[in-house]
Amino acid sequence: MELLAPAGSMEAVTAAVQNGADAVYFGYGDFNARRGAKNFSREEAAAAVSYCHLRGCKVNLTLNTLLTDRELPGAAEIAAHASGIGIDAVIVQDLGVVRMLRQSVPDLPIHGSTQMSIHSLDGVKLCADLGMTRVVLGRELSWDQIASICQNSPIEIEVFGHGALCMCWSGQCFFSSVIGGRSGNRGMCAQPCRLNYGWNGRADQYPLSLKDLSMAGHLKQLQDMGVACLKLEGRMKRPEYVAIVTGIYAKALKEGREPTLEELDILKQAFSRQGFTDGYFTGKKGPDMFGTRQEEKEPRELYAQARATYEKGVENRKDPVRMFALIQPGQPAQVAAEDREGRLARVEGPVPEAAKNVPLTREKVEGQLQRTGGTPFGCEKAVARVEEGLSLPLSVLNDLRRRALDDLARQRQTPPQRRREPFQPGVRYDNQKEPPLFTLSVRTAGQISGDLLKFKPALIYLPAGEGAAHPEAVERCRKAGVPVAVSLPRICTDRELPQLERDLIALREMGVTEALAGTWGGVRRAQQLGFAVRGDYGLGVYNSQTMKELKRLSLISATVSFEMKFPQIRDLSKTIPTEFIAYGRLPLMITENCIIYNHCSRHTCDNVNLLTDRKGERFPVVKAWGCRNEILNSKKLFLADKQKDWQKLGLWGARLMFTTENALECAQVLERYLNLGKYQPNDFTRGLYYRDVE
Repeated sequence: MELLAPAGSMEAVTAAVQNGADAVYFGYGDFNARRGAKNFSREEAAAAVSYCHLRGCKVNLTLNTLLTDRELPGAAEIAAHASGIGIDAVIVQDLGVVRMLRQSVPDLPIHGSTQMSIHSLDGVKLCADLGMTRVVLGRELSWDQIASICQNSPIEIEVFGHGALCMCWSGQCFFSSVIGGRSGNRGMCAQPCRLNYGWNGRADQYPLSLKDLSMAGHLKQLQDMGVACLKLEGRMKRPEYVAIVTGIYAKALKEGREPTLEELDILKQAFSRQGFTDGYFTGKKGPDMFGTRQEEKEPRELYAQARATYEKGVENRKDPVRMFALIQPGQPAQVAAEDREGRLARVEGPVPEAAKNVPLTREKVEGQLQRTGGTPFGCEKAVARVEEGLSLPLSVLNDLRRRALDDLARQRQTPPQRRREPFQPGVRYDNQKEPPLFTLSVRTAGQISGDLLKFKPALIYLPAGEGAAHPEAVERCRKAGVPVAVSLPRICTDRELPQLERDLIALREMGVTEALAGTWGGVRRAQQLGFAVRGDYGLGVYNSQTMKELKRLSLISATVSFEMKFPQIRDLSKTIPTEFIAYGRLPLMITENCIIYNHCSRHTCDNVNLLTDRKGERFPVVKAWGCRNEILNSKKLFLADKQKDWQKLGLWGARLMFTTENALECAQVLERYLNLGKYQPNDFTRGLYYRDVE
């Protein structure tokens, strides 16, 4: 199992490598999910790759944010440079970036980021179909879910082993962007989950702040399950932290054991939020998983010990090589070095002379070959063939050994030959001229009334469970001449898939032929069940290349990210019909932990629970499919009076997203958007369509 360590600086790279990392990951440029980290210049990135490859350590580049059309050419340049300097893989969230990489650097391996929200075998298989060689699973999965995916996955599986846990499923969090204009999907998360919130109007708790993850105690289990890579989180952390955490996990893995109690205490000293948690992995969710960072004195002695492992040119890491020598009369002396990947460096020296006093022996030559001190190599085996009665100065042997190792080092640092093609955005599609039709999404069948249906919306999205439980609602829509599409849950693990399939099959038998999917696993499963699939906002549609890839995947429509501004939406090349969210409480988080149950030890999710922040804003917390929570914005998005701004963006649909509204409100909202009524929320927002999002 590979150990993948974080690096936010060159010093952190050194710390990770010298403490036993098998691979490191870092970002450079503006297109990675830790834009607040120091990150690297291009020259530093090339130096880091050379440093790592010399020592047998791989390097992954993070290119894992959503990108605009204007940013894609710059990302293509970075990818080409990364491929040219020998980056081993690139970690990606955006499907448009995947398409760009396949075109411009087809030989560079692609890993699916945890930001892709992959949490099912269907999602993994779709990533494999897209040409990825590895996927990072969501941190919320339990051991049996991970094991099942590993056993059936066509590509490598990576899981997080230590570090910060997001409260929301990665890739589905909009809290930071909607509230503060800093998008987690764009690498600028402000971590609002670490702030204080509460209930009943008081922000006196920390219900969204999870403890850091630690898989200490489960390393052998993960290896036995077939996990290919254990990932450590922490690109924003200092190099000493990277050295400490990497060293402890690397040593445990190398020695085939779990971290000791003493090592766990050291991990807590390095960084913790009132300890660690493995609650998702063990299936023990609940309030014990939560904690906050306590003000503590810096562990100066521990940090000093950590720095000593990587500062001042220290070479703790010795990559194993085998050394060979051939000393025979009348032939130049030969020395060779071979690493475990099969690279071989062979050098020649002077012809040995006949010995006048003490002849050279095999033991003496092998002893000299083993002296690799000061280099990143350690001789695991030396084999010499020495004819009798010959003499060769030890200085010559030392020089041959040095030259062989230098040549081997050069080979290891030489980037592979890879293809590089120019990035071509491709043909551009004209925007449609007609104003968008109105689509509706509801949370409950009860929100669909006769008053709503009389306004003839173009399409109603009905949740799978609601549709299966209320066939009369589907029939009512059919009689009113209003098409129904089934909306899939935002998160559905393999354990929950049988229930979802039953609901989908029931709806298909009712005549429903279209499905709205916001995850890649949902897209694949709905298509396999025979539905025509529409893409939801959870897919992160942010550029024209993603639109083209969705068309290639046979989706019949797409929903643009509500983190985009109107001019960006207008400029998208809409290869398939496109809709946007025009009304509703924007989703801020979808959580695996039920914060309502954590608070009151009861499932009162069917009521509207209000989470209060330190400014007094109240965020509805509603029940999501699978005993999850969805935290909604305190204000409703309202754009009925701004129709001139969005009717000419080339969109097929404007979606009114109903969540906490009753049936009467739903009808009133649609009536207002049709310019027939006067409804307006008491408190509303224009969302992010007019704001710059970092």
